[in-house]
Amino acid sequence: MNQKRLILSSPLLEIVISRLAQQLIETYQDFSDTVILGMQPRGIYFAERVARELNRALGQTVPLGYLDATFYRDDFRRRDSPLRANTTNVPFIIENKRVILIDDVLATGRMVRAALDAMTAFGRPRKVELVVLIDRRYNRDLPIKPDYTGKRVNTLESQQVLVEWTEQGAETDRIWLVG
Repeated sequence: MNQKRLILSSPLLEIVISRLAQQLIETYQDFSDTVILGMQPRGIYFAERVARELNRALGQTVPLGYLDATFYRDDFRRRDSPLRANTTNVPFIIENKRVILIDDVLATGRMVRAALDAMTAFGRPRKVELVVLIDRRYNRDLPIKPDYTGKRVNTLESQQVLVEWTEQGAETDRIWLVG
């Protein structure tokens, strides 16, 4: 039997997103040379929420793009069934920009490494910072850690973090620990 434990839901989720946006504003202040890249597939929903909160607070639009790192994964050729790519939509050059890379869950760090490789197709950023909603501690394969974290969760390797967004058809926004 799979146990399911609620980690985060509304209205606390909105507070977490607002706090992360405020932390970014404190750090960046001027967003004129800054872009946001949401990692496909599920990181884009979190990135849209953070961007919306930033735009509201700043009264300006921070450029938002979607980055798919599927073909940059180190396990891409090791799978029995082929991976399906998601849409990459980066309508700007990231050369010499500050990039806020956003994903919903950080586990092993391999997707972030792949995203860093995929990013180079759009230029060489001046700086990249990582924002994650959930940091799954004790699961890292690579020495990657977030600069901004919504919530840290201690997980076993056998457990999964399930993120349900209303944008994907869920009744309400909820994040579960399953396993």
